[in-house]
Amino acid sequence: MPYRVTFVCTGNICRSPMAEWVLRHHVQDEGLDVEVDSSGTGGWHAGDAADERTVAALHRAGYRAAHIARQFDPDWFGRYDLIIALDGGHLRALRSMAPDEEARGRVRLLREFDPDAGPDLDVPDPYYGGRADFDLALEMVEAAMPGLLEEIRAALKPA
Repeated sequence: MPYRVTFVCTGNICRSPMAEWVLRHHVQDEGLDVEVDSSGTGGWHAGDAADERTVAALHRAGYRAAHIARQFDPDWFGRYDLIIALDGGHLRALRSMAPDEEARGRVRLLREFDPDAGPDLDVPDPYYGGRADFDLALEMVEAAMPGLLEEIRAALKPA
């Protein structure tokens, strides 16, 4: 059974699809049995493609990007091994939706996996910014990947 990871941001058109495609790239390169997707805490953009600036940032960095936004459903908690929030607001929203303590424990912040992140673990929302904001968000996502991959590899090791 594959290990399942989902990323969650606000509208599921900027940060979470960015993180989804970066992790997909890495798990595919390593041949890890991991399913990756994403969603948003809100449904404003459900059915929309990823923001064109997200797609452009991913393409500039050599990643693929195909995405249709959706809203996180609280019924999905049992579906995922790891639910990764992109900022503290998403973390609080997800933990408040969780059906129990075990489910709340599967919700983490992406930048927790970056040992150099410092005290501010939010990936800032680039939506109202420009190219530099999207590139910064991608840099933060990429910086967390080694630690996240280490966590996933450890979870996939036979007991």
